[in-house]
Amino acid sequence: MPILSKDDAQTILKKVLSFSTADECEATLNGRTGGNVRSARNTFSTAGALDNVSLAVESRFGKRSGVATCNEFDEATLRRCVQRAEEIARLAPESPEYMPLLGAQQYQDGGKAFAASTAAIDPDYRARQMSASTSLCDQRKVSSAAFLEDQAGFVAKRNSKGLEAYQPYSNVEFSVTVRTPDGTGSGYAAADYTDAAKFDAARLTKVAADKAASSVKARAIEPGKYTVIMEPNALVSNVDTSLMAALMQSLDARSADEGRSFLSKKGGGNRKGEKLFDERVTIYSDPFNAEIPDLVFANDGRPQKRTTWIEKGVVKNLYSSRFWAQKASIPDLPPPNGWIMEGGTQSTADLIKGTAKGILVTRLWYIRPVDPQTLLYTGLTRDGTFYIENGAIKFPVKNFRFNESPVIMLNNLEAIGRPVRLAGNLVPPLKIRDFTFTSLSDAV
Repeated sequence: MPILSKDDAQTILKKVLSFSTADECEATLNGRTGGNVRSARNTFSTAGALDNVSLAVESRFGKRSGVATCNEFDEATLRRCVQRAEEIARLAPESPEYMPLLGAQQYQDGGKAFAASTAAIDPDYRARQMSASTSLCDQRKVSSAAFLEDQAGFVAKRNSKGLEAYQPYSNVEFSVTVRTPDGTGSGYAAADYTDAAKFDAARLTKVAADKAASSVKARAIEPGKYTVIMEPNALVSNVDTSLMAALMQSLDARSADEGRSFLSKKGGGNRKGEKLFDERVTIYSDPFNAEIPDLVFANDGRPQKRTTWIEKGVVKNLYSSRFWAQKASIPDLPPPNGWIMEGGTQSTADLIKGTAKGILVTRLWYIRPVDPQTLLYTGLTRDGTFYIENGAIKFPVKNFRFNESPVIMLNNLEAIGRPVRLAGNLVPPLKIRDFTFTSLSDAV
């Protein structure tokens, strides 16, 4: 049942709305099926599966609203769910930021976000992929920890104002950390795909194993400002805060207007329209992009369209809630899910060849904010940090703590490589001058 067809989903939602006595009512169905498998020390450790459809009903009386949920769809349960949402709404305080539900919307076809190959993944497939990863590590006499997760699902919405939305989606994600037997070398690789036909766990594990073997007996070098080559995994992450995610999350009009952001302007307002980055920086979102297809509507039902956020270093757009867009009289843009940073044609290896002296960073972690007004963050390198000299990697170096802002980072660009998909985004490797490392870390 988890992946309902559009007709089946809307049939349930129509029935839900027929039970409503509220001023406004919106019903949302979310269905997902999938599974996961985890390994540690080259051995399967856990496996799981998910198979569920849930309904959320929001009922409104004036500016009061209430939400109730259920995951059974017989008529009696649906009726009780609607009644419970209405009971909660009558007890709720009025919302000072109330906005009426959206009416009918026009959505472009978003079929690219779903792949049958991913929906067809079963336990045997997960076992084969993870076995290929662990077997390679056994052969290389290294130890790995990996996680594979897949899902296929749908989102369907309908409300009393005429809004109707439906879209299926799919995704498979894999990450692996590899350590040498003495514990002094570590490597990492990760990838995600809409279409499982592109996924190869052994290939990714080899990347991590090669990094681990190359990073043993790391040398300590002095902290300071260095030219760095940041691999995509150092710029975005599936599991932790990342520098580029911090930048994209800061493109919020309200926080900028209220003085809580690096985009806040002294005396009030925001810095939309100002050139704040290197002119080579262009970032946009596009749910119809073939590499990172996404849902064509936001959680509140607003259409997701191709939107340019930064163009040639200039902040072109900020996202907002519907309430803030109306209050501030600004374009009504929902936040992006995935984003695309334009780049060139060079690979990470090409960027290394063009570097006289610098440091290659595989990954950053434990990233935490220091100053929201400058978007300053701190964190650590890990899983393979290397010294570059005369266009080649010379030796591994001990990990560093860094203090850096993505705003400064994107003003100190020397080169932008070829974008690759990671964490639902298209991210290029970057060559950056004067990246600030503040101290050494003994962690691997």
